[in-house]
Amino acid sequence: MALSTAFTELFGVQHPIALAPMGGSAGGALAAAVSRGGGLGLLGAAYGDRGWLARELPIVAETGKPWGVGFLAWATDVGAVEHALEYSPRAVMLSFGDPSPFVDRIREAGASLIIQVTDLDEARRAVDVGADVIVAQGTESGGHGARRGRSTLPFVPAVVDLAAPVPVLAAGGIADGRGVAAALALGAAGALIGTRFQATTEALADPATIKAIIEGGGEDTERSSVLDIARGSQWPSKYTARTLGHPYLDRWRGREAELAADTQAQQDYHDAAARGDVPPLPLWAGEGIDLINDLPTAADLVATLAAQAEGALGRAGRR
Repeated sequence: MALSTAFTELFGVQHPIALAPMGGSAGGALAAAVSRGGGLGLLGAAYGDRGWLARELPIVAETGKPWGVGFLAWATDVGAVEHALEYSPRAVMLSFGDPSPFVDRIREAGASLIIQVTDLDEARRAVDVGADVIVAQGTESGGHGARRGRSTLPFVPAVVDLAAPVPVLAAGGIADGRGVAAALALGAAGALIGTRFQATTEALADPATIKAIIEGGGEDTERSSVLDIARGSQWPSKYTARTLGHPYLDRWRGREAELAADTQAQQDYHDAAARGDVPPLPLWAGEGIDLINDLPTAADLVATLAAQAEGALGRAGRR
């Protein structure tokens, strides 16, 4: 049984599965592998670093399969998006910020516009600017998300109802085919999956990060702004990040304002990272990591997720 949805039909892909464009981790090899496996690989362009794009875009562009690229709307610029569009992606995904400065250029290039939203106000704006696909991100997701967001289960159908007939992808805490099946049951046209794809052979994630994801549990993750403050990151205050444990979380939890004012503490963080005393980057991870216990290729993972989803839906239909 093939899982055909508005998403698979729009992009001509085999499975209703998309790779979350995780900054740094979702490089060209990972995005290409997901696309070759029948999903939609999305390159994690994040801030739009030209050198990184120049290295990774050709890798995914030569697959001959549908693929896309994702940017942080608050942090990138039109020039970076235009550079990516030169490689003819089928889709551009914008997250965390105002998408409107980029919409016309994406439209002119003939790419589909995917917008990730974390609340219903953002969903309404995504509809208003003409998103072709909307990603509804629940708070279970790894990495950045809404400080006062909602969990995936109630949020996704609310966005589905608001955005109809625009197809919606569910994101947040989805790490196996049962989660994909649940997303479809909620009315979504597919799932956008991040942390599970970090633990694949093609991911650019540091081996220590992959090991921590495989060995960790959902209760080991927490959402906080502490590490953004310590790193001097300029992320908008609306968004916090879900990560695995970190010494600075234990030291500064609940004292974010104090940390923001303590320049020496911030310098200490950078010095500790340079010495290797703390991880150089936060260990981004979602609540679904209990379900991650191996390191497959991304193409094999797409096939496994799809088969699991079909099986879960079949079992549900027989009960």
